Amino acid sequence: MTRNKPVPTISPEDDAFVRSLIVHQDDDIIAFNKPSGLPVQDGRGIDRSLDSMLAAFARSNGKRPRLVHRLDAGTSGLIIVAKTQPAAAFLSAEFSERRTKKTYIAIIGGAIPKDNAGSIDASLVKVQEAGRARMIVARPDRKGALQARTDWEKLEVSGPYAVMRLAPETGRMHQLRIHLAHLGCPILGDPIYGTGHEDAQRLMLHALSLEVRRPAGNVLTLRAAIPPDFDDVARNLGFNIYSGLS
Repeated sequence: MTRNKPVPTISPEDDAFVRSLIVHQDDDIIAFNKPSGLPVQDGRGIDRSLDSMLAAFARSNGKRPRLVHRLDAGTSGLIIVAKTQPAAAFLSAEFSERRTKKTYIAIIGGAIPKDNAGSIDASLVKVQEAGRARMIVARPDRKGALQARTDWEKLEVSGPYAVMRLAPETGRMHQLRIHLAHLGCPILGDPIYGTGHEDAQRLMLHALSLEVRRPAGNVLTLRAAIPPDFDDVARNLGFNIYSGLS
């Protein structure tokens, strides 16, 4: 007989905080609007993350919801977790088999593309630099290279900046960030592929919406509101980022 696991503990403050992030909940999933700066998982000195705060939803046997995909710590927006092991297996397959539809918005600077829409099809490989993992664009035949494709649409332009809608067809580490840097227009606030805090105090990338199939078969369309810190930067740059996002 399998013994129940101890029920994880969580502070009242973190319990209230993580519950305030919920944008949808049903029998299979919980969807959150994650703020920029909150890591998704513990590790490398991180002991407060979305994953650790999922203890707020632990059952009496100690089991808690499971992550089925990831966002970078600096990226805000929609992330879902599975409430049961069967749901976790199903949803993990949906993501790995690319049956989900993810939409992001980003504010970029630099060489703004002249076209209104396009695709970036550039293979990526992970490297270690100064003890930190990052991605670089690589030839498709390079050992370890992973095919990666991002569709983009330019929504607004304000001087040397633009708002883009991004739809990744693959889900590689840092894909959107390195692809836009490769295009010559890195995301504002990116400390790895851009100029970091020189142009924004946070990574200006937001996971706006997600279409995902539930185990029951129906497709959910979920959306995470644009957070105030993103909106403030956008409006200070002269954007009305709510236009064209429907």
